[in-house]
This record gives sequence, structure tokens and C-alpha cells, in this order.
Amino acid sequence: MTVELILVKEHNGVQFTTSTLVSPRETWGKKIDFLLSVIGFAVDLANVWRFPYLCYKNGGGAFLVPYLFFMVIAGMPLFYMELALGQYNREGAAGVWKICPIFKGVGFTVILISLYVGFYYNVIIAWALFYLFSSFTGELPWVHCNNTWNSPNCSDLWAFNNSLNDTHKSTPAAEYFERGVLHLQDSEGIADLGLPRWQLTSCLAVVIVVLYFSLWKGVKTSGKVWIDAATQICFSLGVGFGVLIAFSSYNKFSNNCYRDAIITSSINSLTSFFSGFVIFSFLGYMSHKHSVPLDKVATDGPGLVFIIYPEAIATLPGSSVWAVIFFIMLLTLGIDSAMGGMESVITGLMDEFKFLHKHRELFTLFIVVSTFLISLFCVTNGGIYVFTLLDHFAAGTSILFGVLIEAIGIAWFYGVDRFSDDIEEMIGQRPGLYWRLCWKFVSPCFLLFMVVVSFATFNPPNYGTYTFPIWANMIGWCLAISSMTMVPLYAMYKMCTLPGKFCDRLAYAITPEHEHHLVDNGEVRRFTVSCSSLFT
Repeated sequence: MTVELILVKEHNGVQFTTSTLVSPRETWGKKIDFLLSVIGFAVDLANVWRFPYLCYKNGGGAFLVPYLFFMVIAGMPLFYMELALGQYNREGAAGVWKICPIFKGVGFTVILISLYVGFYYNVIIAWALFYLFSSFTGELPWVHCNNTWNSPNCSDLWAFNNSLNDTHKSTPAAEYFERGVLHLQDSEGIADLGLPRWQLTSCLAVVIVVLYFSLWKGVKTSGKVWIDAATQICFSLGVGFGVLIAFSSYNKFSNNCYRDAIITSSINSLTSFFSGFVIFSFLGYMSHKHSVPLDKVATDGPGLVFIIYPEAIATLPGSSVWAVIFFIMLLTLGIDSAMGGMESVITGLMDEFKFLHKHRELFTLFIVVSTFLISLFCVTNGGIYVFTLLDHFAAGTSILFGVLIEAIGIAWFYGVDRFSDDIEEMIGQRPGLYWRLCWKFVSPCFLLFMVVVSFATFNPPNYGTYTFPIWANMIGWCLAISSMTMVPLYAMYKMCTLPGKFCDRLAYAITPEHEHHLVDNGEVRRFTVSCSSLFT
């Protein structure tokens, strides 16, 4: 179905009328569908393992100070900005930059980041699915040391006395994850991956199939403390992944995106706090049970979810039932976020390359199969090393950089006043002074500082005692830089392909596409510097 769109523009009292045929953009079936999708994406595994661990590592309650501060000055304003941006322009992460074409590269940056994260995020869901299948048993397989995968170092007790022999002890839960699931003992490092494990490959295939059939029809169906807080805000709220822009682009034009931003960001933060309380209860219990310091129990990432939690669950009456419930929860948290990431990639590229609209099913299949093939590296014997490398480099500094350029493009080139006019046109209410100040000054300055500090305080990744070789870190940096370079590369491409002199090309590049006729007439409201003055 197509509809005729008639655009009427007035210039010096003369009306210009253009007529085009466009396909109507689908919208969410119900308002609750959008809210649940955004909340489902924002509330994810980062709430379960990143937030509690970062709280512990950075001083517990002290971490909440920078976290809440950044939430107020950057998290919520940027969350609101992305929802409004997508809803007004009704395009994906790349297409929305018709408002300032020179910045379209940042759209490809966030699309690439979402794609890279999908390479390893789906593996977490596959692990959870593997654990779920393993939980349907009378006795959980990570309770004792009498299994075929256990090593002589396995011990049912954590009461180590720091002797030479005890330092090499490991728990049944740790050995089940690393030796029974990952088969890490069969790999000597990232240079020795081996073939994909068929059990994990099968679980990964199930995840990919679920993602495909969920997406193919579209939406209707210290200094370091401060850096950790900043990156957690981006991870937790989902800012900078292009997902919020993609989801909101399917909203009705008059939807109250301001209310949505307040509701969903608040729910996400409250969920992080709640999960932190629950998780530290678990960790405190394990610390007391084994008479070991808390720092021996609190770990980051997969270790927390797939070692510490399962061991705690194994001590409960009816442990198999609780394990099933826990891993179903992980699956639901993970699938929602994985769907959001894939939708960001699909919507962003489809809106940029219009011919893909006719082949959404095939294009979605291509994206998920490509993701599956890359993810196979993470389900090999040494797959945890690939996973760790991707987790460290795919969306760290690059996500902060992407959000920084996004904020600069909207606040300083498109203009806060104009952006506020767009919001008022949608919801009938102009953003207050607080939001405008954050968009214009506070958030960009904060993000710029965080990007600089992130580069200056970089620490190479490691997994346990394993240190990655230099070439692996170089590959990781290439991955991170590949997404960030989309911004300057596209800007150079745009400047080279536009017509006219340099100043004319610059005027076209920073002017919304629907106002390019003003450039032709020499009327560029955001390009006031005389062209001749630039070269004199």
C-alpha cells in the first residue's frame, strides 16, 4: 500500500508543491508494546551482572553517587533525546541524520556497535539455555566433584587457607562452567580455539531461530569509578546502540516520548538497585557459608551468573526447580535485549537502503545467520577468550564516542531550539530549561571528558590469570576503532560527493535535507560565516 504525500513549502510568499509516493511506516499495535519492548531492552543482563559487580568493585554505596549523578546529567537526557529523535524523524539510527547529513556516520557507528555486541551477547543466552536443559535433573550437575569433567583440584569446600596447594582449588560450579560447558581445559589460549562444541552450537542455533521468527515481520509482532559509572549508564539504559531510535521510529507522531523516557529510565534504574540488593544477599550468603572474604565470591561477567548464582541455587531445597526458574529469567532478559540489538541493525540499514523493505524476511535471515557464523568462534574450546575480547572492545570507549557525536550533532549543528520545536510539535509541550541545558552543554562536556579519560586509563582485558597476547589486543582495538571511524569516513565521503565549492558543500552537509532548496537560494540559517572569510 502506498499513499501520496503532498509537501507544501512557502518562500517569499510563493508556495512550492511537491508530490511523492511513499509507503506508510508501520506503528506499534498498542502503546504497551512499545513500552515493554524498550523496558525489555534496557533491563537486561547488564542489570544482573555488571551493576552489582561494579558497585562492589568501586566501593559499594560510593558507586551510587557517580551513577545517580550521571543518570541525571546524561543518562535520562540522552535517553529522552534518542526517543524524540527517532519518533519525530521516523527513521532508524542512520536515516534520522537527514537532519544534519554530515553526521550520518554516527548512525553507522551505533549500528556496527549493536552488530558487534550481538556476536557475543547471543552466546550468553546460549549458555543460559544449556544450563536450563541441564537443570532438568534430580541433582544439579554442578553440586559435586565426581563428574567426568572434574579435575583433581576440584573441592566441595571453599575454606582455603591460602597454602600453596589450596590456591589452585576450584569449586564444582566453577569446573562445571569452565570444564563441563566451555571445555576450557582443551584450549591453551586464544590462538588455540578448536572446533565449535556441538552442544553449545545447538543452543546457539535455537537462540538464532527464536530471534529470526521474532524479528522477520517487524515490530508488530575513582577516575575509574566514574568511567565505570558512565559506561554502565550507556549499557544499562541502552543509549548509543540505536535501539531506542529504531523502536521510537515506529511510534505514532503524537506519542508522549517525554513521559516514556521518564517511566522507562526510572524502571531500569530501580531494577538495577533491586537486583543489586538481591545479588549481594546471595554473595553475602556464599561468603558466610564458605568462610571466605567477599572478594573471593564477587566476580564480573559470566563468572557471577554461571558460577556463583548456580552454586547458591544448589544449596536451596528443590534446587532443580529454582535453577529452572532462574535460567528462564536469564533467557527472557537476554532475548529481549538481543531482539532490540538486531532490530537496531535491521531498521537502521533498511531505512538507509530502501530496496531492502521489499525483502525484510531475507535481509533479517542474512543478518541473523551472519551473526550466528561469527558467534561460532565463541562456542569453541577457547571461545571464552573470544567472548572476553569482544565484551571488552565492542562497546566500551566506542559507545561513549558514538553518544558524544550524537549529542554534538543534535545540540550544536541541528540546534537545541529547533529540536525543542520538533518535540513541541509532537507532544504539545516544549522541553524545560533543564533538558535544554543538558543537551547543549552538560551532557556533551561530560561525554567528551569520559572519552578522553577512557583512552588514557585503558587496561587490557584478561580472563582469570590468562593475559591476552599483543596481537589479540590489536584486533580488539581494530574492532573498536572500526565503528568509531564511520564518523570521519562518512563526513569525508559526504563532503566529496556534494556539488559546488567547499563552502557550498559544507552548507549542504550541515543543513537538513528538506531545506537544501534554501542552500540553493543562499539562505543557510546555521552557516553565517562568510565563505571568503575562511580563506583570507
